[in-house]
Amino acid sequence: MTETFSPPAAETDERAATRSLSVADRIRSAILSGQFAPGERLQEVRLSERLGVSRTPVRSALQALASEGLLDYAPNRGYAVRKFQTSEIVDAYDIRAMLEALAARFAAERGLSDEERGIIEKSLTDGDTLLASGVLRDEDRIAYGAINFVFHDTVHAASRCRMVGDMIRLCQRVPQSSVRNIVAFEYKDVRRRHDDHHRIYDAILLRDPWRAEMLMRDHVASVKSSLIRSFGTAPR
Repeated sequence: MTETFSPPAAETDERAATRSLSVADRIRSAILSGQFAPGERLQEVRLSERLGVSRTPVRSALQALASEGLLDYAPNRGYAVRKFQTSEIVDAYDIRAMLEALAARFAAERGLSDEERGIIEKSLTDGDTLLASGVLRDEDRIAYGAINFVFHDTVHAASRCRMVGDMIRLCQRVPQSSVRNIVAFEYKDVRRRHDDHHRIYDAILLRDPWRAEMLMRDHVASVKSSLIRSFGTAPR
């Protein structure tokens, strides 16, 4: 009698969670790159066919993206891409610029742990590698989103200020302002942002709080400018 191997339930759950995360990343990237219009309904069957996966990870991904605020859910209608006013997004960036600048200042004043230094340096190296070819593909958006998240999240943690972190997360409920979500994805913009990361890290490492604060504020403001340019409109 041939025995069949069934992975433990915990391992199966872990694989399912990993698959759902990958699907969520792909759908998020498609939304932020404009492949789905604001207000457009996202259907499980079509998405599962498009992504080559079953409906289960698609359903989990849609639930996750709705919890992030990127999708709206209505009973009997399902999920649709959430609409945001340009002014809402710009306001979120302005507030985030002030808060992240404060986090960078605190990180410079209080110093980085060895672990935090290692994490940031790896994110910088990973970004350098991704950008080395001088060309970005659509599929690189997910990878750079992860790199960007790691850098900013580690600076937030290094601030040693829970209140600042909580307030930044509140701003990021507007998904286009989240450090996970890379909206304007032109190579020159991403190159500049990553170079900013290097300069911010150097200022934190040198324990120069004024420079770290200024660089981070200008960095977030430049992302806002790129975003507005991608919208092709000015804030009202």
